[in-house]
Amino acid sequence: MISPNQDDRPEDAPIDHLVLHYTGMRSGDEAITRLCDPVAKVSSHYVVAEDGAIHALVPEARRAWHAGVSAWRGVRALNDRSIGIEIVNPGHEWGYRAFPPAQIAAVVSLARSILTRHPIPARNIVAHSDIAPDRKQDPGELFPWRDLAARGIGLWADGLAATTDPLADLAAIGYEITADPAPPITAFQRRFRPARCDGVIDAETAGRIGAITRVFVFP
Repeated sequence: MISPNQDDRPEDAPIDHLVLHYTGMRSGDEAITRLCDPVAKVSSHYVVAEDGAIHALVPEARRAWHAGVSAWRGVRALNDRSIGIEIVNPGHEWGYRAFPPAQIAAVVSLARSILTRHPIPARNIVAHSDIAPDRKQDPGELFPWRDLAARGIGLWADGLAATTDPLADLAAIGYEITADPAPPITAFQRRFRPARCDGVIDAETAGRIGAITRVFVFP
């Protein structure tokens, strides 16, 4: 099924970001229907079902409408230069649950395929919550980012490291820091310290920020 919700990318826009989402709807069929509904005005390039089936909705060369108002490492309007993957999961509203192994294997396979076609740096493989922390939670704290990084998709660092300015380091990683720093802190925690997602920089969160900064800023 092809979604009508697509258009041309800006002529000079590289494809250098990969954004992972969850669908946040009761079923995969419901999500695909919405992503193909011209009234909804949302779409993604791919949907990955819980059984691992991959549905292509928008050609990679075209702009899908998945990121919305977004920013990462100083770049805005990420629909222009990203590929979006929606991963079927009810999300926090409808019974958030772990992602099945077959689904994660399919996400890894799809991401690897995308990376053969586009020069997307590992630091630009991001969660929807990373690029829109004030309004999005997906794919959430149950998504296995560490496992993906071990398979060559994105970045990870174990352990803790010192940081003298956690917010400055969050900005260096890529998060947009505004007057209210709680949303980007929470987004960081969802991805890199999922046991605590409260927007508070305690000692362990600060240590995780320090460790992650080292792999994002000094790859």
